[in-house]
Amino acid sequence: MKPEHELTLYFGAFIHLPRLPEGQSRDKPKPQLVRNHGLLWVSAKDGRIEGFDWEAQHYTTVQALMARKGWVDINNPETNGNNNNGKHTMVKLVFTSTDRNEFFFPGFIDTHIHAPQYPNSGLFGSTTLLDWLEEYTFPMESAFGAHDKKDSRDPKDTPSKTLRIYDQVVARTLSHGTTCASYFATIHIAATNALARLCYNRGQRAFIGRVCMDNPDFCPSYYRDDSAEESLTATVSTIEYIQAMDPEGTLVKPIITPRFVPTCTRPSLENLGKLAASYTPSLHIQTHISENINEVALVKDLFPESSSYAGVYDTYNLLTPRTILAHAVHLTADERRLILERDAKISHCPASNSALGSGIAPVRTFLDEGMTVGLGTDVSGGYSPSILEAARQACLASRLLGHTTAFLKKENHHQCNGNGQGKAGAKDETGREKLSVEESLYLATRGGAAVIDMADDLGGFDVGMIFDAQLIQLGCVSQENPETLLDERASKNLVRPGTVSNVDIFSTEKWEERVHKWVWGGDDRNVKAVWVGGKLVHERD
Repeated sequence: MKPEHELTLYFGAFIHLPRLPEGQSRDKPKPQLVRNHGLLWVSAKDGRIEGFDWEAQHYTTVQALMARKGWVDINNPETNGNNNNGKHTMVKLVFTSTDRNEFFFPGFIDTHIHAPQYPNSGLFGSTTLLDWLEEYTFPMESAFGAHDKKDSRDPKDTPSKTLRIYDQVVARTLSHGTTCASYFATIHIAATNALARLCYNRGQRAFIGRVCMDNPDFCPSYYRDDSAEESLTATVSTIEYIQAMDPEGTLVKPIITPRFVPTCTRPSLENLGKLAASYTPSLHIQTHISENINEVALVKDLFPESSSYAGVYDTYNLLTPRTILAHAVHLTADERRLILERDAKISHCPASNSALGSGIAPVRTFLDEGMTVGLGTDVSGGYSPSILEAARQACLASRLLGHTTAFLKKENHHQCNGNGQGKAGAKDETGREKLSVEESLYLATRGGAAVIDMADDLGGFDVGMIFDAQLIQLGCVSQENPETLLDERASKNLVRPGTVSNVDIFSTEKWEERVHKWVWGGDDRNVKAVWVGGKLVHERD
C-alpha cells in the first residue's frame, strides 16, 4: 500500500492581503494586495502552513529544494512513493499554470447566510423585509421538518427535499470559493443536524445555528417554537449533536441563533444569553439588527423599556465578542458605541440590503470607529451565494452612499458651523465612504475571519495559518493570429480559446489589475479548486 504524504507542496502565485492592526483609527493603513510566487507547504496532519520559499521560481529549483529537505514526491513513478525506510518525507505536489493566469487566494468567509432559503434566491418581488418574511421566507422554512417526527434529532428523519436543498447550497457555496459559512437553519432539530452533517461530510467549515423564534405576536402559527422552554431544549439538542459529531470543533461548530428581536419573547432571549455563556469558551451568537426602518420601529414598540435595538440584545447578554450582527444598516451613534464596547461584530450584506430596499450600511464609519466587519450573502434576501458578488456589491453600495440625503446632511453638518458657513480648516473628505476593491476583498477574507473569531487561523497565507484556499483561473491571453480574425470562418468562433468566464485577459494589465477584473467580472467558473484545512473539497472539471 502506498504510504500517505506528510506535506502538500503548492507551487504558483499566492495573492492575499496582509493583516491590518485592529482598533480605531481614521488614518490606519488601507489593505494592499501582495503577490508572491514560489512554493508553499502545508501539513497534511493539521492543514496548517508550515513554510514557504519564494525563491523557488521554477520546477528545477523546486526539485533542488526537495532534495535538500529530503522530500520525496509520493506520485513520482521513479520512487514509487518509497520513503527509503522512513528517512524521507513523503510529499504531494500541486502545480498551477502561469499561462492561464492562475493564482491561489484565501477562501471566502460568508458571515451570514440562510441555508433553507436557497431555493428562494432571486425571489423577492417588490417586497421589503417584514412582508418578504411573511410571503416568501416563513412558508419555505416551515416545510423543512417532518411533522410526525418533530422532536427527532436524527438527520435521517429529515425530508428528502430538505436534504437535497441543503446539499445543494453547501456544494454551491464551495464552488464559489466559500470555505467557511455561518448558516441559519430552521426551527427543526433533525434538519439542522442534517445541515451540520452535510457540511462536515463535504468538508466545508461552518457554524450551524438552529433558528429560535417563539413570539406568537409576530411568528406565524404554522412556524414557531411552542415556548421559550421548547426553543431552549431544541437548541441544546442541536448543540449536543454538533459537538458529538466534531468534538474539537475543527470543522463544524454550533452557534446560538435568535432569529431577531421581534421573533423572540423576553424569556427566550434570556435563556439563549445564559446558554451561550454557560460554555467555555462561550458559544458564538448570530442574529439580525437594524436591517429595515420599519423593523427598528417594531422593536421599539415591542421592547419600550430598552434604549435601542442593540440595547435589547445587551440586556439579555447576547451582545458579546462572539456575536455576529447582520446588516446594521440603521444603527445610531449610541448603538455603534455600545456594539464597539461589547466587541460584537458586523456582517455587511450589501446585495440583500439593495434587493430588499433596506438601505446602505455606512461601512466606512464602522471601520473608522474600530468595528470588526465581514461580508455576508444573506441568501435569500441576497440573490447570490457568492461572496465575490458581495464584495463587488459592497464597493458599489459604498459609492452610492455619498449621494443619499442622510449622508449629505451629515457631511454638511460636519463641514459647516451652525449658520451653514464653512468651518475654518475643515477637511474635504468627499469620497472617503467609498470602499476599494482591496478593502472589499479584505472584508471577504481577513474581516470575515475576525468576525468568526478566527483571525489567527484564516484569511491569509501566513505561516501557522490554516490552508483554506481557492485556486483562481482567469484564462490565458489569446494566441490567435490577429490577421486570421478577418476570415469568415474564424469570426463565427464566438468563444475564443482560453476563455474561462466573463473575465477577458489581455497582455497589457498589471497583476493587480487582473485581480480587479476578477472582482468585477468573475464568478464560480474562475474557481478551479478549493481546499479547506489543506483538503481538496471542490474541483472544477
